[in-house]
Amino acid sequence: MLEIRLNCENCDKPLPNDSDEAMICTYECTFCKDCVDHVLLNVCPNCGGGFEKRPTRPKAGLDKYPPRKDKVLKPVQHNKYLAKNQSVDPRNR
Repeated sequence: MLEIRLNCENCDKPLPNDSDEAMICTYECTFCKDCVDHVLLNVCPNCGGGFEKRPTRPKAGLDKYPPRKDKVLKPVQHNKYLAKNQSVDPRNR
């Protein structure tokens, strides 16, 4: 089951279940679109993968499978890995 994290791991922006700004990598690391585009350069700092828009869980499923309650917050500093891999397709990193 997809883990719905309710905040950006970098800037702590709220990302509720129905947010159009939530982006995830293949391991469900969650960042806001602004951080993905301008800080992370579409490179996940945790796994090196790219990002896709996080799907919204239907309201009927939120009771059975609620969002994660605790925050994941790991602010990212721009680094050589991100800059080096921004132009490399995530499938080839």
